[in-house]
Amino acid sequence: MIARILSLSVQARWFILFLAAVVVAYGSYQVTLLPIDALPDITNKQVMINYAAPELGPEEVERRITFPIETALSGLAGVESTRSFSRNGYGQVTAIFDERQDLYFMRQRVAERLAQAKPSLPPGVEPLLGPVSTGLGEIFMYSVDYANPDGKGATVRNGQPGWQSDGSFLTVEGERLTDEVARLAYLRTVQDWIIRPLLKTVPGIADIDSLGGYEKQYVVEPDPIKLAAFGISYTDVARALEAERRGGRELHSARRRGLSGACGCAHPLDR
Repeated sequence: MIARILSLSVQARWFILFLAAVVVAYGSYQVTLLPIDALPDITNKQVMINYAAPELGPEEVERRITFPIETALSGLAGVESTRSFSRNGYGQVTAIFDERQDLYFMRQRVAERLAQAKPSLPPGVEPLLGPVSTGLGEIFMYSVDYANPDGKGATVRNGQPGWQSDGSFLTVEGERLTDEVARLAYLRTVQDWIIRPLLKTVPGIADIDSLGGYEKQYVVEPDPIKLAAFGISYTDVARALEAERRGGRELHSARRRGLSGACGCAHPLDR
């Protein structure tokens, strides 16, 4: 058998050379399509669902949120298994898919199941799909700080953005930061509203997470006596604030608090 193959190869040597050239050309083309990573990501195809309910304990999060979400995902074609954890005020469900499934199509199917499960969840709970990345997709971490954190050695120009002679910091928007908390809050604002949106436009970046600093918040404390005098309820105040906010992300009641994640970048899990 081997002799016949060798004899045929010699007799049809030009055809064999043509096939070899085709194989080499196709292989060279496929090499250009291979993703090159410093740390190859071998994580299976998965979708993470995150949710926060600061007023609930681990058992309530498991019973009222995690279980309904897992039930909604059960029976979904392409799902091999699910895993979850519930903590104080926070939880996560991860759906693992067959490697043959299209990840983006499966994310759409998961979003549809979440929409069906939402009526059974506690009011105010918003399950969110995690980015198309994994823990190995975190490619860069950075910090945001002042060029002169304590103002020493900085050029002082009173009335212009930067450090002032009284030790405060004047922002481009004209806000004067007089203490450490205000300055850290401004760094978080710069991260969330300037740096983060710009970095998300970079091709291949799945998401940017922020950690640290202080999120700037506006606290409204209505006077109940004056509200009663004008015939206004707390619900009316909340609706008015919701209607008038510009660019804000969330409106919290006194029972809810925000959470922040880790700072860094991630590339898509596109396999």
